[in-house]
Amino acid sequence: MRIPLSWLREFAAVPAGATAEDVMAELVKVGFEEEDVHRPTDTLQGPIVVGQVLSLVKEPQSNGKTINWCQVRVVPEGQQQSLTGEGIDPSGVQGIICGAHNFVEGDKVVVTLPGAVLPGDFRISARKTYGHLSAGMIASVRELGIGDDHDGILVLSRIGLDPEIGTDAMELLGLYDQAAEINVTPDRGYAFSIRGVAREYAHATGTDFNDPAANVSAPAALTGGHSVTLDDAAPIYGVPGCTRFVARTVRGVNATAPTPQWMVSRLRLAGIRSISLPVDISNYVMLELGQPNHCYDLDKLTGGIVVRRAAAGEKFTTLDGKERTLDAEDLLITDGAGAIGIAGVMGGATTEVGDTTSNILVEAAIFDPVSIGRSRRRHKLPSEASKRFERGVDWQLSSIAAQRVVDLLVELAGGTADEAGTDVGTAPQPVTIQLPADYAQARIGVDFTADQITTSLVDLGATVAENAAGWAVTVPTWRHDLETKEDLTEEIARLVGYDKIPATLPVAPPGRGLTRTQQQRRRLIQSLADAGLTEVLAYPFVTKAANDTFGVAQAGAARSAVKLANPISEEQGFLRTAILPGLIEVAKRNHSRGFRDVALFESGLVFLPGDAVGTAAIPPLGVKPADEVLDGLYDGVPDQPFHIAAVFTGHDSPAAAAHTPRIWDWADALDIARLAGDVLGVELVASQGSHQAFHPGRTAMLSLRSGELVGYAGELHPKLLVAADMPARSVAFELNADALFDAAPDVIVARHISTFPLATQDVALVVPAEVPADAVLAALREGAGELLEDVALFDVYAGKGIEAGKKSLAFGLRFRADDRTLTADEASAARESAVALAGERFGAVQR
Repeated sequence: MRIPLSWLREFAAVPAGATAEDVMAELVKVGFEEEDVHRPTDTLQGPIVVGQVLSLVKEPQSNGKTINWCQVRVVPEGQQQSLTGEGIDPSGVQGIICGAHNFVEGDKVVVTLPGAVLPGDFRISARKTYGHLSAGMIASVRELGIGDDHDGILVLSRIGLDPEIGTDAMELLGLYDQAAEINVTPDRGYAFSIRGVAREYAHATGTDFNDPAANVSAPAALTGGHSVTLDDAAPIYGVPGCTRFVARTVRGVNATAPTPQWMVSRLRLAGIRSISLPVDISNYVMLELGQPNHCYDLDKLTGGIVVRRAAAGEKFTTLDGKERTLDAEDLLITDGAGAIGIAGVMGGATTEVGDTTSNILVEAAIFDPVSIGRSRRRHKLPSEASKRFERGVDWQLSSIAAQRVVDLLVELAGGTADEAGTDVGTAPQPVTIQLPADYAQARIGVDFTADQITTSLVDLGATVAENAAGWAVTVPTWRHDLETKEDLTEEIARLVGYDKIPATLPVAPPGRGLTRTQQQRRRLIQSLADAGLTEVLAYPFVTKAANDTFGVAQAGAARSAVKLANPISEEQGFLRTAILPGLIEVAKRNHSRGFRDVALFESGLVFLPGDAVGTAAIPPLGVKPADEVLDGLYDGVPDQPFHIAAVFTGHDSPAAAAHTPRIWDWADALDIARLAGDVLGVELVASQGSHQAFHPGRTAMLSLRSGELVGYAGELHPKLLVAADMPARSVAFELNADALFDAAPDVIVARHISTFPLATQDVALVVPAEVPADAVLAALREGAGELLEDVALFDVYAGKGIEAGKKSLAFGLRFRADDRTLTADEASAARESAVALAGERFGAVQR
């Protein structure tokens, strides 16, 4: 919302020397955001004066153009000119070249003299051209930056002005005024008016507010006017589409009369161009009071006005000349011949006010915000009127706004107002809110006094009645956003001053903070970062081929994915069912740009659709869906488990003197995956597995002790690496982190550290080749008993010296007791017990 300061001063006590920045600094105190400053003098500087054309000689040129050699008086006759320099005549008569032809001798025009600066940093100076020394320029509105018309220069008599020669044209045209632009939030639609902003400025500064609505004398009742019928018996959005319609008639209007310059200047600073006097008056009242209104050519109306819903497929031509196909939800203003306007959005071409208009019907109505908003979006017709109706307009203001338009049409256009008028509709019930006495203090944390509370609410425009519990507050009719005691509390805090709220850090109550899952996520992600991996974020959009490869372990297995209705690219048309595809793309991009040694990880959601995706029908707007409808909606939402994955390429460290870096291998991927389990207190069981995205012989399947599969780790498939142009032997893992969270204990108990020495024993067992090493390791752990502290596989061998179809597994066993130093016999006995159980289960034989 742009607020011309000269306009704001009529209703609020803005100091004479205050700038737009000063006004915005005050409005910030009551919750408005600064947007911009509009100041013509930033790009326009004098001397720019009123001049009179004394003579005009047309001189044809060799290029086919005809120029005017003009003598222009720029100071009153008999006075001396204060300017000096080349081309400046002390007598005040300047010789000026002009190429426009829309003026004659005797016209008063705007003259930019040498030294003036026009928008675009166009500097005026005396210069020789077309055989003359031209000392100045006769300006058009476009050259002055106050309009778009460039067909000719600005002739002051044609806009209703006859100033004295030498008058400061910038002051005459209102170019010393300035406007502050603020951002108005959707809940504060009343501030889309000078009236609303002036009230807020008065709140911010503690000064008086002169309500413009109180300066208008509107009739207490209107009867006998133009026929208006509100026909919306079955409201679509729960309330009638139109709750009030005021119509007034003004006859004998001169629609071609010029709009006063003060009005043109204010409209321009407010961001609205001048069109014609009736339209300008309509816009001016809308900006001043916040009530949109419309002027119809009364002689073009057929019969009475009916406000109704459109018939599906009905056609209507709006003011912009476009024919529109209407929806059954559109609210229309109609007469006996058909639609004459989309209510609250845009009028029609058939009843538009033009130069021949002499009788005007003024409309000021209240429309349902939801209905207006949907029509505006449906027809892509944003307007200043719809902007205000969508946020709510004061029901009590319609008759006042209509009277203000009537008064200006009578004053400026020479019209005569009919005493009769129309006012139909039903007033809404006032909103009364119970505000407990101590509620605002407890909510905000400030000890507001009773006087501060009541004064703030009264200043707001509310009616406050004290009762035993606190106050009964009847909110003002222009504040549609005030519905609860919380809303009133926010207003009290705003008007007393946000700076009065202490900056006190609240103490978190015991037992609150991060949830269990949030803590687990942070712990998991931090552990991978601490291990030296770099966290990245990839798009969740992938190709069908990527989902086919990573979404299921076996090629050709059934796989479903969510297809995007409007993807950012046709190739990336599906939501991911695994994290690795996007992570591999990030690794590939790094590799192509010279970063060959990387360890990347990502955590996030994957999308696994069930039997149904979405719903067959979307619930209607305006009402809360039933519980069973909501359940159906949630049933159609894909399962979205939280996964974590990592990719390793190149070496584990940079090369350096006396240091040879090691290439990442499948064991590293497995170790980091196990680390993810360890930090959560979950033991991951690794076994030989297969997955179409991983190397056939270097893939570990990761499961919980319960047997639930939670992920894979190992070397990526060679064909996949070649297709992605990535280094051979790149490794990766991916885990279902949600499954780990569910399996994790609430409290992870640290293992006791014994102070007694360690006893180590190694054993090599020959077992059938198909026996998983992890199964043998589990048998050794079980058979060794409570003295076993740890067991680890350190070698796998098959070849010379080993029978065909078998392999040798070498394990390191660590024994320790909590209460004594173990003897060699005790450690050996525990080892033999472990070997015996492995032999019993798998036929294991020591080498």
